[in-house]
Amino acid sequence: MKRRAFLKTTALSTAALASGHLFHARAATAKALAAKLPRWRGFNLTEKFVARPAGNPAFPDADFASLHEWGFDFVRLPMSYLCWSSHEDMRQMREPQLKHLDEAVASGQKHRIHVCFNFHRAPGYCVNPPAEPLNLWKDEEALEACAFQWSTLARRFKGVPAERLSFDLLNEPANVSEADYARVVKQLVQAIRAEDPDRLIIADGLQWGREPVFSLVDLNIAQSTRGYEPMQISHHNANWVQGSDKWPTPTWPLKQWDGKIIDQAFLKKDRIEPWQKLESKGVGVHVGEWGAHNRTPHDVTLAWMRDQLALWRDAGWGWALWNLRGSFGVLDSGRSDVQYEDFRGSKLDRKMLAVLQAG
Repeated sequence: MKRRAFLKTTALSTAALASGHLFHARAATAKALAAKLPRWRGFNLTEKFVARPAGNPAFPDADFASLHEWGFDFVRLPMSYLCWSSHEDMRQMREPQLKHLDEAVASGQKHRIHVCFNFHRAPGYCVNPPAEPLNLWKDEEALEACAFQWSTLARRFKGVPAERLSFDLLNEPANVSEADYARVVKQLVQAIRAEDPDRLIIADGLQWGREPVFSLVDLNIAQSTRGYEPMQISHHNANWVQGSDKWPTPTWPLKQWDGKIIDQAFLKKDRIEPWQKLESKGVGVHVGEWGAHNRTPHDVTLAWMRDQLALWRDAGWGWALWNLRGSFGVLDSGRSDVQYEDFRGSKLDRKMLAVLQAG
């Protein structure tokens, strides 16, 4: 009996030691990923982008299957916390909607696609109207609720490897100082790591995701930039951008009204090099959103896309098109100058897909 007890104790000690090694290996993996993100490429899936009164649908497994079939390996899920909570009770999270997140992670595992959760609307903040009743940058109640939301998700998905799941904290912070943004990010990171030290965390850049945030370097998190430059191409005649209906039909390269030329060389200097300085400090970079609205001529869109993709390929950065299905996407984009192909009940822009696959 003593020998059996000894063997049992030895086995448990060995298992604990192995578990400890695994813990440290996973932690190192999350840290290593944050320092140099893989060149994950894919799409934003928008089923929970805006809360719907009747409830939001799940993320279709068929979309994950199509993305894998096409050769992509990343989805970003921009979500509103109001899909499962309310302004009146920001700490109540409805289980049926959260199960859709479980299913998305499972679909990612099944089809070998990394899943990135993002709060597009968080307690106290959204870049789009309507404004939140509280202000995340000023109101402690909003910050505590946001931390609660992220910590709940961290606890729920603890054990899912960092290679499979990441948390992108807040979409496109704007009209906030770097000091206030850094303070909020640090508290959210702390809340997540209290539940799951191994989670890969990403923070969007400032000024709508455009500017790197050097004050976050010591947090061991990655950062996400954007690929919407110039907006005369990406948001031509977009009804949510004031004045865009007055912009002339764009070309690429783009000649502005003052004679200035925006081309690939300009984008490299203006949009790539500042972020490479951040990357040199051990911060991984990913392009979390990009694309062109369907009112930009298709040939101009594709030419601009090729130059963007070449820059990111040279930089070693991944990206996620906004969106898969919709006015920026390859499915059901509603362009008037595209010969669409029927694809499983949707209209596929095969030419755009081919450009993305090549990039």
